[in-house]
Amino acid sequence: MTFSISILGSTGVIGRQTLSVLGSFTEPVTVAALAAGRNADLLAQQVRAFRPSFVSVQDEAARQTLLDALSDVHPLPEIGVGEAGLAAAAAIPSDVVVSAVVGARGLRPTWLAMERGATIALANKETLVAGGDLVMPLCARTGARIVPVDSEHSAVFQCLQAGRPDDVARYILTASGGPFRTWSQAQLERATVDAALRHPNWTMGQKITIDSATLMNKGLEVIEAHHLFDASYDKIEVVVHPQSVIHSMVEYLDGSILAQLGAADMRIPIQYALTYPRHRPSPATRLNLLELSELTFEAPDFDRFPSLRLAYEAGRAGGFAPCVLNAANEVAVECFLQGRMTFLQMAKLVESVLEQHQPGVPRELEEILQMDAWARATAHKIIEKGGWTS
Repeated sequence: MTFSISILGSTGVIGRQTLSVLGSFTEPVTVAALAAGRNADLLAQQVRAFRPSFVSVQDEAARQTLLDALSDVHPLPEIGVGEAGLAAAAAIPSDVVVSAVVGARGLRPTWLAMERGATIALANKETLVAGGDLVMPLCARTGARIVPVDSEHSAVFQCLQAGRPDDVARYILTASGGPFRTWSQAQLERATVDAALRHPNWTMGQKITIDSATLMNKGLEVIEAHHLFDASYDKIEVVVHPQSVIHSMVEYLDGSILAQLGAADMRIPIQYALTYPRHRPSPATRLNLLELSELTFEAPDFDRFPSLRLAYEAGRAGGFAPCVLNAANEVAVECFLQGRMTFLQMAKLVESVLEQHQPGVPRELEEILQMDAWARATAHKIIEKGGWTS
């Protein structure tokens, strides 16, 4: 049976791997829409290979580059630009929408896809971190279904197929610990951007790689798991597992612990999100159990990696706090990548913005987007005044 797919963030890591997975499918797949940023050259290659009817780019310069690269292609896809183009890509009729835009920018288009009842292969964790209180009720109203793409949530999702949510004692999210797992506080104070971008196990985009180094990525996943699985924060635990073989676990009330194991290859959870509930043949790397020398586990260090603590606190506070956490963190990561702040100052900035936000409960999407904008503006003001250095 033919199914159609749209990919929001097609030139990013998840988008590229999704198209790689589609290339191995034996059944017909129609690519309805591709939304990219400024990488028009790569998008042009994707257009030639998959012939979508609609594409979107971030600005007019990228649009012109795309047109030049596709000058011999007929017919050309319709081309959207900017936020309007991204929203239009989400609204194009398709069975599955892969939400892989980085950051809170992915919230609105994912919301639009949910409004039309699409199945969402969710890789944009900010959708649930910033908007989970509204997103999950929206899905219930429209019939939209979320199938997680993050390896950790995909692992939990798969483990839950064996039991009932009411019988779960703990949701155990594993974390590699990132490149600085064994670093002292003194070493972390001198951590460079290059060192932070050298993840030991996974190949990811810059933003998520930095989040993995601070453990903020795991904190965002805790909040995401709270919404995805309707789980209390007391039941969601993080365990550092340096080998990244066990992607997460579920402990049931009888003491049984189910784990999902696999190679560190994002094509596995991506394909499962596209073919759920089937496990189909995949081009992904296979895990060789005989080559495993050990599987080890450690407790996370909330002192050396305060971003994880901040995420738990924001999640438990609820309301606008997770949105503020996420927005401030996006600013912090951008500034760190630009060399404008140190590794440890990122968490200090996030905490400063959280302390200044006015608690409240969002009632509609626009309120979340307004709080996101406030948090970003506040973060930049704090940076200008140097208030995050204390």
